[in-house]
Amino acid sequence: MSAALLLLRREMALSWNGGGGPLLACGFLLSLAVIVPLGAGPRLDQLASLAPGLVWLALSLASLLTLERLFERDFEDGTLDLLALGPLPDEGVVVLKALAHWLTIGLPLAAMTLPVGISLGLTPAQLPLLALTAAVGALAFSVTGALGAALAIGARKGGLLIAVIVLPLFLPPVIFGAGALVAQADGRSPGPALALLCACALVAVVIGVLAGAAGLRGSRT
Repeated sequence: MSAALLLLRREMALSWNGGGGPLLACGFLLSLAVIVPLGAGPRLDQLASLAPGLVWLALSLASLLTLERLFERDFEDGTLDLLALGPLPDEGVVVLKALAHWLTIGLPLAAMTLPVGISLGLTPAQLPLLALTAAVGALAFSVTGALGAALAIGARKGGLLIAVIVLPLFLPPVIFGAGALVAQADGRSPGPALALLCACALVAVVIGVLAGAAGLRGSRT
């Protein structure tokens, strides 16, 4: 079995052993689905108009919940030093950690946005587009989150530092993902917003991997 596959399997297994992992993030989304409609009152038409932005805001914050231990746990027990001696380059380590985060956290969150969207007033016709955009956006969040987690290695209050780094970078996917849903609801084509969302994900992959690998090398100096 290759080193890359072994690391991917390890990361996916650890994601379920670090305080709940996907369960914590999905629980956050479900809590939003219950709390926001109760707080919005009887004006469901206003809630439906805000639903695209609310769903994407919740998706970004839920992704943020699980980022703190992405590299910190390996830094504390010396695993990062062992990975540096292995056959995988730092860029490969960042890619695999981000991929494992997307598979175990991002995709379950994308699926969980469907009941959340329904509770917030999205129509059934919007759900396929919501699932597609949420999956693409979750990939951007995972790679960008890996960048923030790598830069925050060894820092005190690393979770706060990660939030400061990645939340501004989460804004473009949130804007274009919610924009695609709004365009569809208004009878316009969601294609331009969807294309920009995919472009954001590709840029996040390139920049996130390179900058995350630089962060790993910096943690060893």
